[in-house]
Amino acid sequence: MSAAGLTPQEAALGADRAGLPMPAGRHAAVAATANHIHSVVAVLRELDFGDTPPAAAYRAGEEKSDAAV
Repeated sequence: MSAAGLTPQEAALGADRAGLPMPAGRHAAVAATANHIHSVVAVLRELDFGDTPPAAAYRAGEEKSDAAV
């Protein structure tokens, strides 16, 4: 995918290559959805998680509440 985003024609070609042909009326919607997902993932890639432990290290119910409400 180019920096300008996925075009409807590229979406159709990719779907055909994956064996998932779609009606012509869906190409633009699929391209727009793919571009949105790409933009969200790009933002997530920029986040600095630093010392955040992996999700497997989290134990529900064991966190200590020290905030005043």
